[in-house]
Amino acid sequence: MGRLYESGENYLETILILGTNGQPVRSIDIAREMEVSKPSVSRAVGILRDGGFIDVDADGYITLTDTGREVAERIYERHRVLTDWLMDIGVPQEIAAEDACKLEHDISAVSFEALKNHLRKSHPSVPTT
Repeated sequence: MGRLYESGENYLETILILGTNGQPVRSIDIAREMEVSKPSVSRAVGILRDGGFIDVDADGYITLTDTGREVAERIYERHRVLTDWLMDIGVPQEIAAEDACKLEHDISAVSFEALKNHLRKSHPSVPTT
């Protein structure tokens, strides 16, 4: 399995979020949510499928593989924690969410764990893993 780039991580995170309501995820749903073209989604879906991150059934419904779910959940956790942290220090919600999206891909595991440990002292609801 090759290295997954930021855009691939964003697609996996979007598939995770769209699938949480129990509805099947299709390429058109991803295109709408991410505000990208259908050809961009088709290309990404092919790369993610070939990389073993997603499965696509005969009807075009997309599901995360175990590996894809693991990556998506890691990125989504980073997004939530970083967004909450930025809002806690006074950043408006929309800007916090945008900045968290940029940070979630580049922050090291060591720094993210240290940030979570620090935040847990004042916010016991911060996840432990």
